[in-house]
Amino acid sequence: MGKRSARFNKPSRETKAEFKLHALPTGWDPIEERRDQSFIRHVKPRSDGQQLLMEAIDSQALTLALGPAGTGKTYLAIAAAVKALDEGRIDRIILSRPAIEAGETLGYLPGSMEEKMSPYLRPLYDALADRLGGKRLRQYMADGTIEIAPIGYMRGRTLNNSFVVIDEAQNCTYVQIKMLLTRLGWHSTMVITGDPDQTDLLPGMSGLSDIAGKLSTVADIAVVRLSKVDVVRHPLVACMLAAL
Repeated sequence: MGKRSARFNKPSRETKAEFKLHALPTGWDPIEERRDQSFIRHVKPRSDGQQLLMEAIDSQALTLALGPAGTGKTYLAIAAAVKALDEGRIDRIILSRPAIEAGETLGYLPGSMEEKMSPYLRPLYDALADRLGGKRLRQYMADGTIEIAPIGYMRGRTLNNSFVVIDEAQNCTYVQIKMLLTRLGWHSTMVITGDPDQTDLLPGMSGLSDIAGKLSTVADIAVVRLSKVDVVRHPLVACMLAAL
C-alpha cells in the first residue's frame, strides 16, 4: 500500500513542466506591463473612447460617461480627480455611489456611516489606493480632503473647488441625478459614470439614460458613450457583453 501511495504521489512529467502564460492577441496585456504598488504618474488611454473621455473630463465642468463594465469609466474619473488635486486646481475630492445591492441581501450592516458604506465604495477605494497609495489615501480621508458622501447626504450642499465623482449612476433615479447635478459649484468638476444596461433598480426607475439624452444637446456638457471595443479587462469580457 505504501508503494502504491508513493507511486501516485510521485510528480509526473507534466507537473514538472514549466507553465507559460500566453498573452491573448488584444494589443495590451497587463502581464507584460506588470508593475509594483507605485502608481503610473500619467494615465494613458487604451482606446479611442477612453481618449475622448479623458479629453472631455479635462475640458468640461460636467461629463457623463456611459458604457459597459470594464471600460475604465470609474478609474479614469478617479485618476483625473487625483491629478487635479495634486496640481492644486481643487481643494477636495468628493465621491458618491448609491448603496444598492446587486440582487442579494446583505442585511443590516454594523458600524458608522463610513463603515456601512464601505462595501459599496470598495471599487472607489481601490482606484484611489492605486493612484495615491495607502498612506496618502488614509491621510486624505482623515483630514477630509477626500470625502465619501452617500447620495442621500448630498442634498442642500454647494460643492465649490471640488472634483465630484458619482459612480454607478444607473442605480439613481431621475430625481436623484437631477439633485446631484445641481450640487455643482464654482471651480468644480463633476463626472457621472454608469452603465444603463446594468441597473439594479426596477424597470423604468433609472434616470441615467433620460438625463444623458437631455443633456447631450447642452453646450459645455460632455456625454461620452463607451462601447465593448473600449473594454480593457480580460478580452472575454467584451465577448460576453456582446453575447449577453
